[in-house]
Amino acid sequence: MNLTDRSFWKAFWESRLGLIFNIKRDYVFGNILGKLIADNGYKTAIELGGFPGYYAIYLKKYEHINTTLFDYFIHQGLINQLLEANGLKEGDINIIEADLFEYQPTQQYDIVSSFGLIEHFKDTKAIIQTHLPFLCEDGTLFITLPNFKSINGWVQRTFDRENYDKHYIECMDPTLLAGIFKELGLKEVESYYHGKFSMWLENKGTQSAFAKAFVKTLWFTGKVITKMAPFESKALSPYIVVKGKK
Repeated sequence: MNLTDRSFWKAFWESRLGLIFNIKRDYVFGNILGKLIADNGYKTAIELGGFPGYYAIYLKKYEHINTTLFDYFIHQGLINQLLEANGLKEGDINIIEADLFEYQPTQQYDIVSSFGLIEHFKDTKAIIQTHLPFLCEDGTLFITLPNFKSINGWVQRTFDRENYDKHYIECMDPTLLAGIFKELGLKEVESYYHGKFSMWLENKGTQSAFAKAFVKTLWFTGKVITKMAPFESKALSPYIVVKGKK
């Protein structure tokens, strides 16, 4: 069962501010992806459920590999704006608009990735399994998701319950995810919390002055604490990363 539908994503993306920006070299997860490419000589990658395509564009821009964006909802105008802001043009990345559960891939890729996708489905194994037909032999499946079993999750639940409820919190468990990867036959599996302390509100503009001030204070306090103890943890890290080879 999925926790969102096409109308949700259409409204979500059309309401977002700040979508278009110049993606920097140090974009989150970029260093991990760069190492995967350098270590394995990868040439192709697909970003599943990734509209507007930040990582497809990042990999094209900085790693110069052939990239594809796949999503259930595509707004070509926004993608073109994002491409232009990053010195690219329409056609520099491939685009597929389709239902992940129905689409039959005609190509396989060295890196199959999704960023903040699997947590919107209650059957975690089933949504991860949809990634595998895209993955070539010796390719890497690379998945990230937010860690809402953290202070950031408490912020989401307290100040943006509607958005929080669109996420399947039970899947936010590195051990669980590693086990699923292994059940699906992947090898060299790694699963871990990623990133120092951070938090966010999706609908910041609609929040009360109190909510914004409280979250800002909490963010600052967390940053001070993690500067003294800079390590990843369930309580503080904003993301989970899981990867494995076919």
